[in-house]
Amino acid sequence: MYTDLERRPSFALAGTLIAVFLASGCWSSDSNAGSSESAAEDLGSVLTLTGAGATFPFPIYSRWFSIYSSTHPVRVNYQSVGSGGGIRQMIARTVDFGATDAPLTPEDLAQMPGTLSIPTVIGAVVLTYNLPEVTGTLRLDGPTIAAIFLGEVTSWRDPRIVALNPGVSLPERAILPIHRSDGSGTTYVFTDYLSAVSPDWTTRVGRGNAVQFPSGLGARGNEGVTGQVEQSPGGIGYVEQVYARQNNLPAAAVRNAIGEFVEPTIDAMTRAAEGLTERIPDNNDFRLSIVNAPSQGSYPIASWTYLLVSPQFAECRTAEALIDLIRWSLLEGEADATALGYTPIAMEIRVRELESLRVVTCGPDHRPVLDSGQLFNPPNR
Repeated sequence: MYTDLERRPSFALAGTLIAVFLASGCWSSDSNAGSSESAAEDLGSVLTLTGAGATFPFPIYSRWFSIYSSTHPVRVNYQSVGSGGGIRQMIARTVDFGATDAPLTPEDLAQMPGTLSIPTVIGAVVLTYNLPEVTGTLRLDGPTIAAIFLGEVTSWRDPRIVALNPGVSLPERAILPIHRSDGSGTTYVFTDYLSAVSPDWTTRVGRGNAVQFPSGLGARGNEGVTGQVEQSPGGIGYVEQVYARQNNLPAAAVRNAIGEFVEPTIDAMTRAAEGLTERIPDNNDFRLSIVNAPSQGSYPIASWTYLLVSPQFAECRTAEALIDLIRWSLLEGEADATALGYTPIAMEIRVRELESLRVVTCGPDHRPVLDSGQLFNPPNR
């Protein structure tokens, strides 16, 4: 998908590079704090970057972009309009960057050739529900979840749910499935999982950013689904787990590929990503699915989410600011991601992501935004 492969470092070299920047501290935001004012004076004004896309990572992007702006002469206007909206705005060239949870399709790439998909964090899509009568954690498996959203399981006392939750007093209450009404990477991850575990789902609905749900109520964004579940006794919806957590809503334990019922913890998402490094091809195409991973203790509805970066920018100042923002987020945002319930991506993968950004060019002469000497040092702005 990308070129410049001869310059990709080996894993041994990647480890050396990691040690170099950790030891040197060249990525500390403190090093930029004192120069923020003079940098703003040199630039003449604060630069605004515009982005749009996934609601899945909106909580961490909001935090990262705010922290970054506090020490850099850059402001970020990110609109969480859903992955489909982010992809459309990238194709229309109305934003500086996009964001999606769903991997770009060949059709997407045909409309924006060479666009880079840069993973930022790993998150979980959870089944959150409104059952005041149930005080413990509800247990579900893939076929039962599929049957609920297909409209086949319509009561919380259905034998399939009862069998998965021995000893739990389930109410005689109708189930209200709540799904996304907009183009959504969260929907892609959810339907990717259901397609992996339910032949009926694959045949009748399939996977995608926007699918035709046979039953239930639609709501816009992770925020909309979360709000609808909150106000609908008997409701169940799929959302990024941060939204359930922030609204004090429960999340079901889901049976994974080896039969364990697993809750969406950071450790369970880390286990879902085991072996990802070996699966990434030499061309650094990071568009991989990690749903229904076979590893012990893994949560089965996990995914990483991507920032979308054009390979060529008209304005070099915009390109340099965006690349610096991405590098700062990948290298200094780990603690903030963990605090919000996201799982950081393995460092060796982050090194490969940073290296892949060297294909980005800017200006009428298509000059590289980064050269080999700038890979782990901020560009001069």
